Amino acid sequence: MSSSFMPVAQRGLQRCLRLGGHGRVQQRFHSSAPSTSASPLSVAKLLATPADDGERHVYGFIRSIRKQKTRAFAAIGDGSSLEPLQALLTPAQAESLTTGAAVHLTGQWTASPAKATQPSELHVNAVDLIGASDAATYPLQKKFQTAEYLRTLPHLRARLPANALLLRLRSHAIAHLTTFFASREFTQTHPPILTSSDCEGAGEVFGISTAAESPSDASAEAAAPAGSAAVPFFRTPKYLTVSSQLHLEALAQAVGGVWTLSPTFRAERSDTARHLSEFYMLEAEATFVSSLDAVMDLAEDMVRSVTRGLNDSTIGEEVLRGQRREGEEEIDLEGRWRGILEGPWPRITYTQAIDTLVASGEVFEHVPVWGAGLQAEHERVLAREVGKGGPVFVTKYPADIKPFYMLPSSTSEAGGADRQTVDCFDLLLPDVCEVAGGSLQRRQQDILGGVLRHGSTVKYYVPKKNLWVGGGRESAYRRVAVGLSNIPYNIGLGGVQWKVNERGSTAQQREGYAIEDALCALRLAFSFSFTPYSAFCTV
Repeated sequence: MSSSFMPVAQRGLQRCLRLGGHGRVQQRFHSSAPSTSASPLSVAKLLATPADDGERHVYGFIRSIRKQKTRAFAAIGDGSSLEPLQALLTPAQAESLTTGAAVHLTGQWTASPAKATQPSELHVNAVDLIGASDAATYPLQKKFQTAEYLRTLPHLRARLPANALLLRLRSHAIAHLTTFFASREFTQTHPPILTSSDCEGAGEVFGISTAAESPSDASAEAAAPAGSAAVPFFRTPKYLTVSSQLHLEALAQAVGGVWTLSPTFRAERSDTARHLSEFYMLEAEATFVSSLDAVMDLAEDMVRSVTRGLNDSTIGEEVLRGQRREGEEEIDLEGRWRGILEGPWPRITYTQAIDTLVASGEVFEHVPVWGAGLQAEHERVLAREVGKGGPVFVTKYPADIKPFYMLPSSTSEAGGADRQTVDCFDLLLPDVCEVAGGSLQRRQQDILGGVLRHGSTVKYYVPKKNLWVGGGRESAYRRVAVGLSNIPYNIGLGGVQWKVNERGSTAQQREGYAIEDALCALRLAFSFSFTPYSAFCTV
């Protein structure tokens, strides 16, 4: 195994493995009994160890080095801690060391002087320079660097302490989510990334083709034989997934509750922090659920559980400490976490939300009216006025602005037959706005089949051949524009047929919800705006 893929604390052990003359691995051990004091430790573990003047080994990169006449101080980091380890060296030991160099240090773990910033420091006895760095050209320096500049360093920017913390925070959240769903007897699944369907209707899809099918430059075109036509790799058009919903619905019929956290792709031409071309989305699907409150309870329990785990963890402490160090106190993370963990989460209907917005006296760019979608400016006011520092659910949106498969409400909350609502919800957080959405879904095959019977209202974006929609088979067309007002214009008809066929084999009620971008942008209440963070999320 390459040393670059080994845990930092284990790389020293790799030095004991050598190839013999016949290609066999020869193992050489320094002692017959393991020595805890001499074992390599991560920077985080060493910083948590009280000073005892014992010998310690540490591997890492030099974040910064300060050379004086009689001694030198080096800040060592390995990504395991927001704070670096301070190493004390002699001028001779530090002579060849520069910022960015990879080193293996051996020394005594000693108590620091009273005025030092850390309680302990490493008094170095031996230095092993593993990888040298040119100080004149190494781009990551101990000074402010803009997000735009860091985007030009995709291979290095993850080394920044805040970005390394972000990676560890993602790992912590994923581990906690896995534990949460396992405790609820949900099965984790891995739906395909390449698919034939667009079940969200939330934006343009990315098409899949080989380089031969769509050469990107003149050299590729010149390499193709004259007069030759590329044979499509797939028999029907394929896309990068915009949602795993359809696959989860099918899998839920087999094992009950299912969930996934997988890459999602949206070809939205919007250069904002709220619209990413690629992100991770958590989606869950449950069976035999007849109450929207049960769906919201599950989403609430999940968010509370992850937030509690963060609040009680070392990772959470580092997030707060890093926020203060970067001067981002205007974002009250501790208050945001308290709002999630303490007190009930209000649940209001869409109609009540519109009434609240109208009565607020706020001047909006988009005037809130019944039947129109809620904008980000509306969601911020609702989270502030209704949530009072905590999350708030908005339920029962108008049927005309939601997908056709959502279950109609038993009684219209707005009153009147012209104001039909559906059993769905959005979860809003203060400052962050919408982080999750879910719904109950129709199970009547005859109603869903009616969508297909409105073929005369469909405008096809492909030639009208091979338009057969067979049982269980996804259709060959890329998008359709449907004249029915409650069917998103770009939901593929194949997805409709899938839902009809699926409900023809079972009549159980299902529900599902999704948290978009929950981990990439950390909008799930954990958002912190370190300067390097935004540079890390977008290439």
